[in-house]
Amino acid sequence: MNLDAMQDILAASRREGKPMWQIVLETDMENRGVTARESLEKMAKTWRAMVEASDAYAGQRRSHSGLAGGQGEQMREYAARGGTIGGDFTAQVIAEALAMGESNACMRRIVAAPTAGACGVMPAVLIPLWRRENIPEERMVQALLVASGIGAVVAYRACIAGASGGCQAEVGTASAMAAGALVCLRGGSAEQVCHAVAMALKNLLGLVCDPVAGLVEVPCIKRNVIGAMNAIAAADMALAGIESRIPVDEVIDAMGDVGRRLPVEFRETALGGLAVTPTGKEVKERLAAGRRKQRTLTIKDAKFHIKREQ
Repeated sequence: MNLDAMQDILAASRREGKPMWQIVLETDMENRGVTARESLEKMAKTWRAMVEASDAYAGQRRSHSGLAGGQGEQMREYAARGGTIGGDFTAQVIAEALAMGESNACMRRIVAAPTAGACGVMPAVLIPLWRRENIPEERMVQALLVASGIGAVVAYRACIAGASGGCQAEVGTASAMAAGALVCLRGGSAEQVCHAVAMALKNLLGLVCDPVAGLVEVPCIKRNVIGAMNAIAAADMALAGIESRIPVDEVIDAMGDVGRRLPVEFRETALGGLAVTPTGKEVKERLAAGRRKQRTLTIKDAKFHIKREQ
């Protein structure tokens, strides 16, 4: 079996009376020629890497551009003071999404889920829940298997790269994966997983990719927050019995079509959207000037060493 359609996974789950995570597990075993233990251990390592990346976050770090860093810690401090509008759990989700996105910008070790630019979404919804409820690693691995199956289907039917389909393909897919993982953790059915995926992806349909100065920092990091919050809303709606009127595979196909139709300016080229606002252009020029200065200093330093060697 290939992970070509959510409907195929759903049909196999119904036919064989197995949870969705087990269908994905068995597909991975078949496609890669590995044992169940090997497949599960690989996913367990992925989960541990997410947790390690969260634990290793340091608010004092700043990206080379100076655009990212510190806001995850700022959010944590705000939450610790109490009185957040969305409550403690929501604040933790926001802080985690910011922290992971900043870690990526600061060249720290993260898990691309499904991409580095969207790396904050899944950890943001999974890690706070895991910490709050002390969920066994086995169940977290099962949730990640569901998420990986969702990501594989989206990658096959549409795309997961901002350069191909805009931010809807990156943060949108990550949000859909996270929504499905949450439904799995709450014991939802395969049908509910599919509805959560559809609703999460629909909510971000058409989201453009417009990184300021071409860096995966602004507005990418804060869009991870939106993807995480959207995933929680989609999962809760699905668990409440709310259904997507458009079938999940049709939603994925629509996302792919929208991505192909997006003008090139809105597909990670930094030629449109926020990247070409007055401030966006100013940031780009400032960073470019800094690079030119650095190159000049490097050339002068090289000439100095050559002269000394002669």
